[in-house]
Amino acid sequence: MSTQATSRRQGGFPIPLVGMLLFISSEVMFFGGLFATYFSARASFNGEWGPPAGAPELEILPIALPITIILLVSSLTMHQAVRSIARGNQSGLRFWLIVTLLLGALFLAGQAYDYTQLGFGISDGVFGTVFYTLTGFHGAHVFGGVIGLTILASRAVGGQFSARNHVAVEAVSYYWHFVDVVWIALFTTLYFLR
Repeated sequence: MSTQATSRRQGGFPIPLVGMLLFISSEVMFFGGLFATYFSARASFNGEWGPPAGAPELEILPIALPITIILLVSSLTMHQAVRSIARGNQSGLRFWLIVTLLLGALFLAGQAYDYTQLGFGISDGVFGTVFYTLTGFHGAHVFGGVIGLTILASRAVGGQFSARNHVAVEAVSYYWHFVDVVWIALFTTLYFLR
């Protein structure tokens, strides 16, 4: 009998999913603290809030909006991966996991490129520090998700998931959707609420 079937019969909800939800809860608190720092720094800042003098204004285009769309699309492809394996479609799972993995890597490459174009660094004033801290920690979380997707994809290639046994896919999908939601909050805060 599978671990997933045992955990469902005993408690009704798979233990790995409970673990992931508890982990995500701690991450909500972590990012809540980072957002609180951002808004506290902004409220106590004397002067115009934004990139340091001489640095270009943050632009939604050409990088910020495209990488946001990429990450949102990756959430849809991750959802398709879960739907595929829930129906027993292993080839669909493999395809959608690989697409999600590639989109995550593309997001990270776009964010790295954006950093080279901003014209200010982490040590260039309070805004630079909180901007890079928020986006850097988010990028680290996306990188962690890409590692999780890589592990899932390699396991999927080995045929380790089925319609009855795919709790790991669901757990990673919860995490992936979480990092997408955090990015929407970051994107809105950094580019629209300044």
